Amino acid sequence: MTVSTDPGEAATAAPPVNGNAPGRGHRGPVWLALTLALGLLLGIGVGLVIPQFLKPGDTSPEAGFLRDMSTHHAQAVEMSMIAHSASTTPEIISLSSDIALTQHAQIGYMQAWLRDWNLSPTSSQEPMAWMPDAEGSIVNGLMPGMATPEQMTALRAMTGKPLDVEFLTLMRQHHLGGIHMAQEILKLSDDKNVTWLAGTMVTAQQGEINLIDMLLKKLQTA
Repeated sequence: MTVSTDPGEAATAAPPVNGNAPGRGHRGPVWLALTLALGLLLGIGVGLVIPQFLKPGDTSPEAGFLRDMSTHHAQAVEMSMIAHSASTTPEIISLSSDIALTQHAQIGYMQAWLRDWNLSPTSSQEPMAWMPDAEGSIVNGLMPGMATPEQMTALRAMTGKPLDVEFLTLMRQHHLGGIHMAQEILKLSDDKNVTWLAGTMVTAQQGEINLIDMLLKKLQTA
């Protein structure tokens, strides 16, 4: 059988039905417009609804991490401000300033994201509830690495070399706890903002621990 590619013959082989071309009618453009309009409305609806489902929920690891790390950072900022105002050692003044500014800015990020997710900055959940097997991470109600109220009171009263050594010692422990928390959320979350911030925390605080170790060694040999 020979198949012609002549458009004229193809048209002849498929005559109009009731005077209209196959698959076409007077309502064709109308139905097309309605279909497009419906698709647009559905697209808008999905665009409005899906982001709500994609936002982390109140009990999500992301929300728990941001809330807990905000509290964790707040203490680091307080310790840094104490050292910055009381120390006379240039390296301690510089380090404490960097920590205070960096972690205060990160608190701003974390609180802004919680607001964007329509979540409260606080929760009725226990600290570290977002982390699996975190029971041993809480000591006397404090998250990993956090200083006790007694240690904070003592730090406020110190001056000179004892202040420098205590600040560095407490901040080193504080950073280790913060790194542990950040590494855990990296395992649990696929939120790009949260994982970016957590990765930044790990890198910065590991670098600061190296500097703290160097400063402690220098103070101990002075």
